Amino acid sequence: MSFGKNLRIDPDRLWDSLMEMAKIGPGIAGGNNRQTLTDEDAEGRALFQRWCEEAGMTMGLDTMGNMFATRAGEDPDALPVYMGSHLDTQPTGGKYDGVLGVLGGLEAIRTLNDMNIKTKHPIVLTNWTNEEGTRFAPAMLASGVFAGKHTQEWAEDRADAEGKRFGDELDRIGWRGEEPVGSRKMHAMFELHIEQGPILEAEGKDIGVVTHGQGLNWLEVTITGKESHTGSTPMSMRINAGRGLALITELVHEIAMKHQPNAVGAIGHIDVYPNSRNIIPGKVVCTVDFRSHLQEVIDAMIAEFDERAPKLCADIGVEMSWEMVGTFDPPAFDENCVNAVRNAAETMGYSHMNIVSGAGHDACWINDVAPTAMIMCPCVDGLSHNEAEEISKEWAQAGTDVLLHAVLETAEVVE
Repeated sequence: MSFGKNLRIDPDRLWDSLMEMAKIGPGIAGGNNRQTLTDEDAEGRALFQRWCEEAGMTMGLDTMGNMFATRAGEDPDALPVYMGSHLDTQPTGGKYDGVLGVLGGLEAIRTLNDMNIKTKHPIVLTNWTNEEGTRFAPAMLASGVFAGKHTQEWAEDRADAEGKRFGDELDRIGWRGEEPVGSRKMHAMFELHIEQGPILEAEGKDIGVVTHGQGLNWLEVTITGKESHTGSTPMSMRINAGRGLALITELVHEIAMKHQPNAVGAIGHIDVYPNSRNIIPGKVVCTVDFRSHLQEVIDAMIAEFDERAPKLCADIGVEMSWEMVGTFDPPAFDENCVNAVRNAAETMGYSHMNIVSGAGHDACWINDVAPTAMIMCPCVDGLSHNEAEEISKEWAQAGTDVLLHAVLETAEVVE
């Protein structure tokens, strides 16, 4: 059964929900600070649960604090179709990153209720715990445990900057459930998210049909020179680790540019020793971040780096070594789920384009255990993880309309 363009969500109701949630954990510049397992997170969870129960859903909670609100289907044996994202934010986060995917899902459920639409498969709306990873690293922690990427014991032992453990804080705020994490089976999973990049807005597209997520490799590079006085050491006698950093920084950029449009590369974290104004650096430790949605591109970039970087450093008299400290294989999202997103955009008359997610999301982990796809809507200037993050009501509606129709196609409407 197809409803065509006539079935749309209520954009004002969605927007009101987004603004109401944004009142919890307000930032200092118009955004939000609702970090995971804080009192503010607990308050946001309680509001979400109340809204779900008012919409006729039943709430489940697992031992990692993941929330699962279920709208019953007509077939008790049919596996549920999941949708959702996360409610936690960065310390200086925006009002839409993650939250749109959760509250957009809630609005989709409310719309189904308004129209008395029944589905064969149950529909489950999820709030994944600690997607951001800003308080307890790494990101996507609870969905990672759900998908078998981390053990629960390891995850619960993650500590924040004050030494507080994830498991202890989950207990403290009262949001640990009894359901074993990862025990749920899924028919499919859809995640709506703001792009967190500038492509959709620049191309004038309403919807990003996410075909892949980016994989990454982190290379921790150590450059060793010789500390000496910046004023009294002749230029020709310097063994400057900082100069090695400069050469490697430019090399990383050059390698990534050679693999456009399917790659990015940069040096983010840098430690310089002894980091004194009047001492030539004797050692630099930095992290090279290579990303692509194609594993062969990541491999090629690393191979070129491994071939060229040591020689660049040796030519100026410094030593260089590196080791792999992080990997994330690039996920290719399920073809049927991706097609459901594309079909929904076309049904609704929204302009769309294929896009690769430049950031990690819970859907990237869930993709390993269930058919999964993502929907993206634009954000102003591609700005995210910033209190100035902004989207329009029209973009929010477009993304949620597409989510609604993709989920309906997958959950199968019962006439």
